[in-house]
Amino acid sequence: MTAKVLLNPYSNRWNSQKRWPQAEAALKAAGVDFELAVSERKGQLVELAEQAVRDGFSPIVAAGGDGSLGDVVNGLARAAKSDEEPLGPFGIMPLGSANDLVYSLGLPTDLNEAAKVIAAGKTKPMDLGKLNDKYFINNSGAGLEPYTTTKHERIQWIKGVARYLVAAVWAIMDKPEWIGKMQWDDGSFEGPLSMVSVGNGRRTGGFFMTPHADPFDGKLTLAFGYRSTRLGLLTALPKAFNEGEGSYVELDGMNEVHATRIAIHLDKPSPAHTDGELFPEWIQDFEYKIFPKRLNMILP
Repeated sequence: MTAKVLLNPYSNRWNSQKRWPQAEAALKAAGVDFELAVSERKGQLVELAEQAVRDGFSPIVAAGGDGSLGDVVNGLARAAKSDEEPLGPFGIMPLGSANDLVYSLGLPTDLNEAAKVIAAGKTKPMDLGKLNDKYFINNSGAGLEPYTTTKHERIQWIKGVARYLVAAVWAIMDKPEWIGKMQWDDGSFEGPLSMVSVGNGRRTGGFFMTPHADPFDGKLTLAFGYRSTRLGLLTALPKAFNEGEGSYVELDGMNEVHATRIAIHLDKPSPAHTDGELFPEWIQDFEYKIFPKRLNMILP
């Protein structure tokens, strides 16, 4: 069958557009029969993905970063007949700045190797998350994490993962905080919060915000906590690069749990994101749910 490749030219500050000729050559060399659609505005990937499914293309391939993957998945879900219908097959040509999900799934970042994975067409069903009415494939969050994204979007002079680090320091110096009520499958929390991260994958923006998340275990991973001082937050920051022992979730005031459903109410609105894409408005109520093994991912 013919694949539909959906290109987000803006990913990685237009770098994906510059790299598209290389990606195109790699797909052709791997023998992938495909048609291309290019997003021309924010959010259009959702529409393009929905239409590609309705037109019978398979697989659907996202060429972009983590935000692009999230948009495409929402388009696949729109085309589905129910919340239980499997989605995909779904492939990735990694053209983003961090490519967090690609890392978590063990996919190659080399475009020639990525094209070979798509050509082979081997799939494995993975979980899919949802915040309120929006699906996410990798990560979502409230508090400091999306607050950092608001800073990240304002930084134009730094590229790659370094931009996320500078944005994080900038956000920490503002020291935003909330009072929250949280409930999950078998637990609850009420108290001050600096950050809330909900992961299907382990990494976001180069940081291991939910270091023990597994996109194939049928659960979301919730990491949350409070640090009372800027120094405490800055001390935690380098530990967020640790995916194993020594992670920031081991620090005092930090927690990590696994659950199928998570409900959060904050005392005041917070920025929110799914797969790095900010919600248009700050919100106070978050309802998370996992859809086990719903997305058929093309993997090595």
